[in-house]
Amino acid sequence: MIDHHKKKRFLNLPKYTGGSKAFREFIAENLRYPETALEAKVEGSVIVEYDIHDTGAVSNPRVLKGLGYGCDEEAIRVVHLLQFEKVKNRGVRVKMTSKTRINFSLPKVSINYTVLYTHKPDKPNVKQEKKDSDPEPYEYTIQF
Repeated sequence: MIDHHKKKRFLNLPKYTGGSKAFREFIAENLRYPETALEAKVEGSVIVEYDIHDTGAVSNPRVLKGLGYGCDEEAIRVVHLLQFEKVKNRGVRVKMTSKTRINFSLPKVSINYTVLYTHKPDKPNVKQEKKDSDPEPYEYTIQF
């Protein structure tokens, strides 16, 4: 019996090599937070729309929703670096439009601190009996 509900794909569309996980990793590796956005402490998302040709090249990126402070220009720069897989469609040239959300979040600030332990020796004139009953003196210094 013939299955009439089988989905057919007539055109192959360009895909990113490695899938969506590799796509996100590429953006994270190449994205540089703009200095003006760091100074203004700007966070948010930039939505970029772009065209993908059958050769895998990205062209005509445009910002649909921006943040300003240099984030829009950085998102366009990263999208220009993308390269998709080439597709063959029996001589038919395909141009696809896609949207991507690029998140800008401030780097987390980490505070490193060290704890120094200093042991003060007992005084020489202290009796042995008193030494056993009293706890040893100690001191902690926390430096930032």
